[in-house]
Formats: sequence, structure tokens, C-alpha cells
Amino acid sequence: MGLTGCGDGPTVVTSVPTTSTTLPPTTTSTSTTTTTSTSTTTTTSTTPTIPLEAWQVPGRAYYFPVQPPDATDYGRYHHDYPATDIFAPTGTTVVAVTDGVVDELRRDDPWSAADDDPAERGGRYVSIIGDDGVRYYCSHMESVAEGIEAGDRVAAGQVIGAVGNSGNAARTSPHCHFGISRPTSPGDWEVRRGEISPYEYLLAWTRGEDVTPALPEG
Repeated sequence: MGLTGCGDGPTVVTSVPTTSTTLPPTTTSTSTTTTTSTSTTTTTSTTPTIPLEAWQVPGRAYYFPVQPPDATDYGRYHHDYPATDIFAPTGTTVVAVTDGVVDELRRDDPWSAADDDPAERGGRYVSIIGDDGVRYYCSHMESVAEGIEAGDRVAAGQVIGAVGNSGNAARTSPHCHFGISRPTSPGDWEVRRGEISPYEYLLAWTRGEDVTPALPEG
């Protein structure tokens, strides 16, 4: 089956439907002891903690941006600039590659074929500046996760959205356009869409290796 991503460039892929699971909530107990001249009182409080997703491993710093990786297909090459189109069924989970801060996001899809504004071609997207100093951009989403906004911190492996075909991917197979770049000011779509090939890093993260992308100099 021939599929295309971002409106350009033939790619042959096979997608495997998948479901996302969440581990049950856990709790953390804290004991506080208060001593007075006449008695000693111990109080135990229980604080809920955020449960790990099924793919999250304590201590891991990097994750493949679409989970699980075996529900996806992608190639080594993009078309006229470095990036990777990661094909997966609509609704497949998109996650934060690493710990960082949300730089930009868009929940609506303003793109139209008549205008073809390049700043709107990504449709619904999330851009994250990692603690490693690298920007990670996921676009053409079906939806952006509720509860996250620009300026919020996100954790490696945290759900940030779902695969779709918004923007100029409207007539292509559902996929996540994934770009890696240096951080620039918000709105800089030309850099944000990708400066280096993600391919080798995607392979490493699939193997569970914590490899930090090397950005271009300058």
C-alpha cells in the first residue's frame, strides 16, 4: 500500500492497530510525628501519585514519540527538509520525547488548501523544548491532550496528543510529523518543522537507549 506524508514524497508503510493502557494509580505515604510535653502523636497522610503509562520505565530519559513503536512505520528520508513522518492509525498515542517545557501548541486546525499558509500546514501540534536544549515538534495530530498548555512542564513519556491527519496532511494517511531542531522564537515554523534527520534517534529510542540529538552548529 502506497502512502504519503505531509502531502509529499511516497512512502510504503504498514500500520498495526494498538490500544493504550495505563497502570493503576499508586500512593505515597508520609508519617509525621509530633511530640509535646505530655504526649506523642503520629499522623500518616496518603498522597496520590501520577501513575506511569504502560511504556514508561523509571529512569529512562527518552521515548519514541508514538507509542507503542510497533504500531508505527516510517522511513529514513523525508522530502525537501529533514524530518520523519511516523505513520500509525488515527488516535495512536503521541508522547513527550523527553522532560521539558511546552513551547507552543495548537488545538484547532486553521489550514486551508486555498490559502496554504506554511505556518498552518502542521494543523494541530505540540512543540516541546527539552531539558537537553533540543526542540521536539509533533504535528498533524487528531487532538492535543487536555490539561497541557504552553509553558507547562511535561515528563518523558507523558501523553501529549493523538495521531491524525490535520493540516495539509488532510488527504494523506494518518501520521505524526516529527521534527527536531534548535529552539527559536515561537512561530518560527520553518526551523520548528525540522533541521536534522530524526531517523537514527528514533531507532535508538525504540531500543530503549537514551541518546541526545546532536544539533547543527551555528
